[in-house]
Amino acid sequence: MIQQWLRPGTLGAISVLFYTLLTAACSPTEPAFHETETPLRLSAWKLLTIKRDVLIPHESSLVFRPANQLFTDYAHKLRTLWIPAGSQARLLGGEIDYPVGSVLTKTFYYPVDAEGRYLKIADNGVDKIDLEKNRLIETRLLVRKESGWTAMPYVWNDEQSEAFLRVAGASKNIHLLRDEGILDFVYFVPNKNQCSACHVTEHPDGQIHPLGAIARELSSALDHAGGDPVLQTELMRRRGWLDELPTRMEAVSWQSYSADIQDPELVEEFALAYLNIHCGHCHNPEGAADTSGLLLDGSHTLAVNLGVCKPPVAAGGGAGDLQYSIVPAAPEESILIYRMNSLAPDEMMPELGRSLVHHEGIELLRHWIATMPGGC
Repeated sequence: MIQQWLRPGTLGAISVLFYTLLTAACSPTEPAFHETETPLRLSAWKLLTIKRDVLIPHESSLVFRPANQLFTDYAHKLRTLWIPAGSQARLLGGEIDYPVGSVLTKTFYYPVDAEGRYLKIADNGVDKIDLEKNRLIETRLLVRKESGWTAMPYVWNDEQSEAFLRVAGASKNIHLLRDEGILDFVYFVPNKNQCSACHVTEHPDGQIHPLGAIARELSSALDHAGGDPVLQTELMRRRGWLDELPTRMEAVSWQSYSADIQDPELVEEFALAYLNIHCGHCHNPEGAADTSGLLLDGSHTLAVNLGVCKPPVAAGGGAGDLQYSIVPAAPEESILIYRMNSLAPDEMMPELGRSLVHHEGIELLRHWIATMPGGC
C-alpha cells in the first residue's frame, strides 16, 4: 500500500507526510545531551541500546581503549566517546580539551558461563556486549557541561534492561570463578564524590577530568574496520572531532608485560605505566597524596621519589612494620607490595576502586623491584 502511495503522480500531501514520519521513525535516534537535567535512566542519553540481547553503542560514538587500563576487580569494560555534531575538541598544551556536550561512557561487565556464573577470563576488548555471554554491572558517565565535567554512575537492573542513576553508589555480591577456585567479594559502585577522588588530580581546587580519554592514552592504535591498526587520535581527527593530532607519545601499556621479559629497563617501563594509571591521580605534585613524597605519575626525577629506600611519611599501621616503600632486590620487604597485597581499609592501595588483590599487577611490580640493583 505504501508503494502505491509513492508511485509517481499519486504522491499527495497526506502520503508525503506519512513518508516523512516513516523515514524519521526508521532513522537512528541521535544521542541526547542534558546540560541542566540529571536523567534517572541511562537510556535517556541514547548512547547505548539493547537489541536482540546485545548492548550496542550508538553508531555516532567511538569505542576506544586506553593504552593503560585501570584494574577494577577483574571486570571487563566497554568505553565510548561521543561528541555532538558540529563540535570539536582542541589540542591545548598537548592535551585534548573536549567541547561542551561531550560524553564518555564506561560499562563494567563480567563474562558468564551457561549457568550464569561470573567468569574471570582475559579481557580482549569488544565493541558491543552479548548479554547471553556477559552480565552488566554498571555504566559510568563523564559529561562535559558548561561548568566542567560531571560524573554519573548508573547501575543495571537484574533484568539487564535498564541502568538507573545511583548518586549514593551501590554494591553487589560477586562469586567469580577462576582456575584457582571461587572469589567471593563485594563489588562497589562509587558515588559521585568517590569518582572525583580519582578524577580530580589537583587538590583541593582542581576539577574532574578524564583519565583514560587523554592524549597519551589515546596515542595507541586499535584494529579498525578489519584493516591496519589506526591511532585512536587519528580516528577522532577523521571524524572532525579533533583539530590537530598530538605528538605521538608511544605510550607503554602495562598489559603487554610478560614474566618472560628479562630486560630490566623494559620491565621498569611497564611498572611505571602501571603505577601511573593506578596511583598517579593521587601521587603527583598537586595530588591528594602529595604530602607522602611519592611521585608515581611519571614526574619523578629521583629514585627516592618513586619510594626507593624512602621511609613512609604518614602510612601509620599501613606500613606493615616495614621500613621503606621500595627495597631494591627485596619485594617482600617493600611497603608498596605490602599495601597492594592488603584488603584492610586503612592499609590497601589503591584505597578506592577495588575489593580484590590484583595479582597480575603485583607480579609485575615484584619483578621490577627484584631487578633493581643495590639495597637500602
